[in-house]
Amino acid sequence: MNILVSACLLGVDCRYCGSGLFNAEVYKLKSSHNLIPVCPEQLGGLTTPRNPVELVNGRAVDKDNNDYTGQFEKGAEETVKIAKLLDCPFAILKSNSPSCGYGKVYDGTFQGTLVNGKGITAAKLE
Repeated sequence: MNILVSACLLGVDCRYCGSGLFNAEVYKLKSSHNLIPVCPEQLGGLTTPRNPVELVNGRAVDKDNNDYTGQFEKGAEETVKIAKLLDCPFAILKSNSPSCGYGKVYDGTFQGTLVNGKGITAAKLE
């Protein structure tokens, strides 16, 4: 089975800060599944590293109020295309992310406060 996975969880240095966030439990799944790494933010054209972004009223903005919603939506659309093309019935996504978060995301104050919500990619995949 093909499983879509946030590339950072597999150790790919694609997070906003330029690092990965390797998760050994996710990596172990490669012995029984095909893991398909994606970084929606890179697929949307954003560079690594980049300014941190949070969701504010449905918009993806950084601390300086630069709006990256277009890039986040483009990355989400490309991620959905990959999931469909490779028949990925499941996704394992980075928690709290403005792209990949599911259930909780940062509240847009850049203070580390979580609120109920979904990242742009997680919502489109759902």
